[in-house]
Parts: sequence; C-alpha cells; structure tokens
Amino acid sequence: MAQRSGKLTLYNTLGRETQIFEPLVPGRVGFYGCGPTVYNYAHIGNLRAYVTHDILTRTLRRMGYEVTHVMNITDVGHLSGDNDDGDDKMLKSAEERGKSVLEIADFYTGAFFDDAGRMNIERPTVVCKATAHVGEMIDLIRRIEANGCTYASGGNLYFDVSKFPSYGELAPLRRGDPNARARVRGDPNKRNPQDFVLWFTKSKFEGQALAWDSPWGRGYPGWHIECSAMSIKYLGEQFDIHAGGIDHVPIHHTNEIAQSEAATGKRPWVRFWVHNEFLVLDRGKMSKSSGGFITLRSLMDSGYEALDYRYFLLGGHYRSQLQFSWESLETARNARRSLAERIRALAAKAGPGGIGTLPGAPGLSEKAAGRLAAFDRALEDDLSSPRALAELWGLVRDPDIGPGEALACAFDMDRVLGLGLAALARAAFRGGDDPGGEREIEGLVAERAAAKKAKDYAKADSIRALLKERGVVLEDGPSGTSWRRGPPGGRAVTN
Repeated sequence: MAQRSGKLTLYNTLGRETQIFEPLVPGRVGFYGCGPTVYNYAHIGNLRAYVTHDILTRTLRRMGYEVTHVMNITDVGHLSGDNDDGDDKMLKSAEERGKSVLEIADFYTGAFFDDAGRMNIERPTVVCKATAHVGEMIDLIRRIEANGCTYASGGNLYFDVSKFPSYGELAPLRRGDPNARARVRGDPNKRNPQDFVLWFTKSKFEGQALAWDSPWGRGYPGWHIECSAMSIKYLGEQFDIHAGGIDHVPIHHTNEIAQSEAATGKRPWVRFWVHNEFLVLDRGKMSKSSGGFITLRSLMDSGYEALDYRYFLLGGHYRSQLQFSWESLETARNARRSLAERIRALAAKAGPGGIGTLPGAPGLSEKAAGRLAAFDRALEDDLSSPRALAELWGLVRDPDIGPGEALACAFDMDRVLGLGLAALARAAFRGGDDPGGEREIEGLVAERAAAKKAKDYAKADSIRALLKERGVVLEDGPSGTSWRRGPPGGRAVTN
C-alpha cells in the first residue's frame, strides 16, 4: 500500500505534548495495547480503550503502515490494586463462581472477543496470554536482577526504584513526593514505597491456584512484568507505541518503563505513549470494583445495537472524558439510524453498478476529494474521530457529490470508523426487484444467520438494526430465526 502524504500527530504522554509520529523502522509500526484482565465481563468503559486502539490501528494502516498490534490477556497475577495490594482478581472470581481460574479466564476471554466482534473492533495481530509467557517473564526478571535493580524481601523479589534515576517521568512522579506515597500503600517488605513486586513466592492468599518454579522459589509473577515481557518478545527491545487507559500512567506504565529499561538498557523503551480518558457516569469513573458497571450486553438487552455504542464513542475525542447517559446513547442511536437511511438512499439511487471508483483514482471529483482530504486531516490530528465523523456526514449530505461517488468515499472512510456502512448498502441493492420486500428480508435473515455462525457479530447486529428500522421483528428460537412485521423501529429479539 502506498503511504499517504500526511503526517500523523499524536499526544505523547511521555513529554506531555503533541508530536509528529515517525516509526523506528520506515513503513512499519510496532504497537502494544494493554488488554483485558479476564475475571469478569468487560464494561463499556473498558471497551472505550479498545475502540481507541482500533481507531489508531486502522488510521496507521490507512496511512500505509504495516502494523503489528500486540494485545495481552491477563489471566494471572493482577491484584485489584495496581500497586501490589488488594484481592487477586482471578482467584476471587473463580471462588465466587465455583470454577477453576483457567476456566474463568477462558470463559471471559471468549466473552471479551464476542463483545469486540460486535463492536467491529479488529482482532490484534498477536493476542498473548500471560500464563503462556511465564518463561519470558522469568528471563526478563533475571536480566533486571543481573543489572543490580532488585532485592529479595519477605520471600518476594522487588524492583528497587532507587537504582533507576528516571523513575516516574511518565506521570511525572518524584521519589519522596507525598502525593506519590499516598498512591502506593505501605508494604513492610519494601525499602521504598514505590518499589514493586517482580515475583511473588510468599503469596498472601492461601492455596494460590497458579504457581511456577523460578530461581526465587515457586510462585507467580507480578502484574507489571507480563506486559514488558510479552511486548519485548513480539515487538523487540524498542518499539513505537504503547497504549492504555489514563489510569495506567502513574503505576502500571511507569513500572513497565522502569523494569524494561533496567533490563535492556534501551532508552526510550517505547517512543509514544497514548492514553485514553475515562468514560464517566454521574457518580464518577466506571469500574468493576465499585459495582453496578454496565456491559455491552446490558445495552443490547435495552434495545440498542453494539454499533450504536461505537458511534457514541466516536463522537468524543479519546483524550477527553466522555459522560455516559442513556439519553446520550439514544442520541447516538438516532444519529446512526439517520446515517443508515442516507446510505440506503444513496445506494437506491446508485444501483448495484453505480458505485464510483476507489478514492484517489483518476476522475474523483474535487468536492469528493476535498471531503476525503479533510477526513484524513482529522485523523492525522491526534485521531480526531468527532471531526472525521463530521466529514462523513458532510459527504453524504452534499448534493453536488454523486451517489455512487459518495458511497465509494463513505465506504473508504468507514475502513477507519467501522460502522458497517457497506452492509447497509448491499442490503439496499437487493430490494429493487422485490416490491413487497419479502425476498430481501429472507435474504437478510439468512445473511445474519451466516454472520452469527462466523462470529461476525458486527455484521449480524448491523443487519438486525436494518430490519428493525424497517419494522421487521426477529424471533430467534431452537429451530432458527423467524420474522414478522411490526411497527417501524420496534424492538427486535436480541441474540
């Protein structure tokens, strides 16, 4: 793919400024995004991070880069506090549900990717489980130890931040800072309040479910070491981008930098740090520990589509806190429905053979080319999805851009936005010789069933949304899916 001429700028938390992105290797990008801890369903605040990662990856590929996107699955070692305190999330979930830790991890890993599919989040290049990479973690800890940055205390092995002078520059933090001390609770085995565990051998939990032999005794790794070990394994000792939620900055990502640079001697370990802000409710940040968190399934059970929520997220810049309410989600659903109607109207005018040439090809009109250029500039400006979405609306509303050309450009924009616009247009194409619409409906029901079987939930949800808007109610049962006509916009039975 030829690279586009624009320059991508990203806000780099390391340095706290917007910078022009240039990869270490021309044309290639190594990107690591912190993945889920699979002890429960992802809540919709978690999903904001993964949509951000998805937009970043799609934008990089649109610009012509070859992207290796690595995401971890935390299935061991994550305590409820980032600073090595609190409950073991995996163990607590397993005990509550009467399952093994690995059974819990496998179930919620599958649930996470089901949600990601419904949200049209592209699967990362590499998905790596912590439990499959303990050997790499032990090897990395050995390197840190050989460089004199560890000490043993109380049966555990700690990273000594006093041996790493630049500790805390990401946040930034200062050793001895009373605010930093307040964030890191006391541990009598620590020499410094910000020291952190690399390897546990004296777990505070009886009957720890998962343990491995190591040079420091039988035990299990600290949470922070897993991301360093797996990112280095798949991306090398220096790479381009590390992303995650803003809450990872003061402890988890700060500790990752310290241990990785202490092991490798490479500085900077990662060149760009990209962090998304919180999704907030009236009562504050959404979290599982506070209870009452909202899942994607609960949105769908309330009659919304997964892509309604994706549309809602696109309407806010990833670095701004986004206030969630049912009213704001309803506004997003209505806007997405209006967009779908415009796409269908353009498709009806253009006909199956009327879609224009691919964007950038000779003959693209000046106005269409201008819309695409403005769309690209929005993405290149620190992934401004609200501006990019506005350019899509400007395109489909512009009477001076022909329907076929508008569709071609809309589909090109949707390669990044991920709203399933092409499926809507294909459905509209099929309706021309079917006055009552029965053959079209039957075809869409069959296409939805095939999409569900293939686990392409984004496509299945898009088809269900289209039928619901036309007043077709789906009823799923043991023998398959039946349909009946109801009031337009009536609620369909969910999967």
